[in-house]
Amino acid sequence: MFEQAFKNIDDHLWKDAGCSSELDYVEQTSWILFLKYLDDLEKSKEAEAKLSGKTYAPIISDKYKWNAWACPKTKDGKLDNHKALTGDDLKDFVDGKLFPYLRKFRTTAEHPDTIEYKIGEIFHELKNKVQSGYNLREVINRVDELRFRTHAEKHEMSSLYEDKIKNMGNAGRNGGEYYTPRPLIKTIIKVVDPKIGETIYDGAAGSAGFLVEAFEYLKQGKLSTKDMETLQKKTFYGKEKKSLAYIIGVMNMILHGIEAPNIIHTNTLSENLNDISDKDRYNVVLANPPFGGKERAEVQENFTIRSSETAYLFMQHFIKILKANGRAGVVIKNTFLSNTDKASIQLRKLLLESCNLHTILDMPGGTFTGAGVKTVVLFFEKGTATRKVWYYQLNLDRNLGKTNALNEKDLENFLKLQKTKADSENSWTMKMVDIDSKTFDLSVKNPNKKEENTLRSPKQILKEMRQLDVEINDILDQIAELI
Repeated sequence: MFEQAFKNIDDHLWKDAGCSSELDYVEQTSWILFLKYLDDLEKSKEAEAKLSGKTYAPIISDKYKWNAWACPKTKDGKLDNHKALTGDDLKDFVDGKLFPYLRKFRTTAEHPDTIEYKIGEIFHELKNKVQSGYNLREVINRVDELRFRTHAEKHEMSSLYEDKIKNMGNAGRNGGEYYTPRPLIKTIIKVVDPKIGETIYDGAAGSAGFLVEAFEYLKQGKLSTKDMETLQKKTFYGKEKKSLAYIIGVMNMILHGIEAPNIIHTNTLSENLNDISDKDRYNVVLANPPFGGKERAEVQENFTIRSSETAYLFMQHFIKILKANGRAGVVIKNTFLSNTDKASIQLRKLLLESCNLHTILDMPGGTFTGAGVKTVVLFFEKGTATRKVWYYQLNLDRNLGKTNALNEKDLENFLKLQKTKADSENSWTMKMVDIDSKTFDLSVKNPNKKEENTLRSPKQILKEMRQLDVEINDILDQIAELI
């Protein structure tokens, strides 16, 4: 039911002049979904309060409740067409009254860690882009069909929302920066192995995939009420610079069950490294900082190692913000390992001398749809210098792409061997004494890789050509939609 509802919503948004891309579809679906989710959350809390003999104080006042403006119902539970706003009346109410009301929560909330504050933050960053009040009415009607009351309903909804984020990433252009493949995220979390009671941080949160998956990882098994409260309020922290990514990240965490996500809308890199003290540090860092981003000269001045490459500034930030013995799993372009510019060399030196870089996972091309870069994952612990690095090169028997994505099975052998850091055809260890002390070059050079015949069979070539044709046709379809 939910999947078909999402398709219907996209169909109505596609018809609207104010929504022109997958990014717009996700953004506009997000705020309407959020208000329906909030209405169901309030109903659940009110019911819980009654059962325990308490009084529930609602967050949203009567005039702005879902059943007052979005979908007022008749006694038999059907939409009351006499009371339900539509056309210009609906658009005027949403733009002129609803959004201003919701934005005020940012200034009236008691604390930033409350859902009231998050409501204000979300609607301060958002605007309604649906230009037709009639299209908006159709979307609202479709969203009203969705329920967020049971665990199963919330799980299905969160999974579908993840799919929408994934599709946004697959749409190319700047959409790709919002989505890190979930099999890779889950694998990174398994290696870092966070524990309940530890704080987990992502300074380039995007759609909050790392934080969401860390929550799913930690809530497995039997947890006490205190454990759940710790996970809700004292575990996950993030920062995100871009408005849309921030909104999607907050929504993603809320739909996965974290009511008031500790994500701040800010440029992480605007913080001076020297201002980070012990109280600001975290036990675990999980992140995929933006590829190839650039920062202004005044932002670079916040860092010891100056660079216009955003990922290099993030790496310094992550090292600094980790607690002693803190652990990290960070995705970065593979060129970081071998670049000969001054900043790259200095950063590798800093990493190796201040942290134990124990594992490097070398990912194949195509891991990130549309990104066009090869990446590695750096696993390190802060506090002791690196003595040796264990490498694993992920060699697959297929080309990764939109129609042939990375899966968890692809990474099973890595996880198995990483526990003991064993040597294999695809894994090996390099000692620090064998690393050039001037360049600190960490290039991936597999000494165990058997020489292979570079000639491919005709069947293999045809298979790859067909796969490329599928991907090219997908791209042409996307271009056609824009013309």
